[in-house]
Amino acid sequence: MSAHEIGKQKRFPCGAVVPGCQFEAIAATEDELMKKVASHAAAVHAITEVTPALAAQVKAAIKTE
Repeated sequence: MSAHEIGKQKRFPCGAVVPGCQFEAIAATEDELMKKVASHAAAVHAITEVTPALAAQVKAAIKTE
């Protein structure tokens, strides 16, 4: 994590990958965020395998604020 990212949160709006989904995950690190996203994907969207293509879509939609 770079010095300018300390104290900033990672944010992922699920609707960026699954249109219409209102879920938004927020975490301090990308690893924590990806765990929340994977849990949500399994519970709500029945996605049990995060493929490299899906992971790339998720990572592309992550915002640091």
